[in-house]
Amino acid sequence: MDTPHPINDEQARLWNGHAGHAWVEAQRVLDRMLQPFEDLLMEVVHAARPKRLLDIGCGTGSTTLAAARLLGGAARCTGVDISGPMIAAARDRAALQGLAVEFVQADVQAHAFEPAAHDLLISRFGVMFFDDPVRAFANLRHAAAPGAALHFAAWRGADENPFMTTAERAAAPLLPALPARRPGAPGQFAFADAQRIRAVLEGSGWEAIGVRPVDAECSLAEQDLVPYLKRLGPLGLALQDADERTRTAVVGTVRAAFDRFVLGGEVRFTSACWMVEARAPA
Repeated sequence: MDTPHPINDEQARLWNGHAGHAWVEAQRVLDRMLQPFEDLLMEVVHAARPKRLLDIGCGTGSTTLAAARLLGGAARCTGVDISGPMIAAARDRAALQGLAVEFVQADVQAHAFEPAAHDLLISRFGVMFFDDPVRAFANLRHAAAPGAALHFAAWRGADENPFMTTAERAAAPLLPALPARRPGAPGQFAFADAQRIRAVLEGSGWEAIGVRPVDAECSLAEQDLVPYLKRLGPLGLALQDADERTRTAVVGTVRAAFDRFVLGGEVRFTSACWMVEARAPA
């Protein structure tokens, strides 16, 4: 059952507005880019063989559907996300693939999950957007069965992920109102600090916490780079309100800044993340 009135209002507006629609439009490109991290999570799913799996911040459903394909009819897989557009896209994908997967639009911080129901919880970059992460992870612990495992990927710092911040740096002289990222604020790099991850999980009652750095090689087709830059992230939001002349100048400047990542017909870059694990008390 969807819960359409989240408490995380700023993120709800973002992901039910431009950002959510942009992710749906860029689904194919983003799934390719993030495939290495989906593969890491599927290794966890394969080893755990859960009966009930919860995918947190599931977006358009790629990891939830991958888990459902891997587990077959032996498990019940559920994806949850605050974004209505992305949940709708995920449901369409499940129907096309003939998979009996449940997708729920909800704010994880407040959603009334079935208690002690899920024996594996996973997330591919879906847990960095809570305005109260301790509350969110406490609610997820409530949804976890005794001894259930939690595994998620979260980005390390902006300095370690230059591909993710090149567009903002290149565009800044042309877009002086481009908002600066706030350290620790809900968003892509909210969990850049491993100590903060540990503190949040400990504060929400999780145990056996492990945080390890992983670097993965990611890619997208060169022809997809400009549409990606124009749609997504802080630059995509800023370009919505720019006039055509400014948009043209910004896109040209930003695209040139990505030349170092382009090899022939592909864009390749290293992504730096944390792979985090924890366990609900037994």
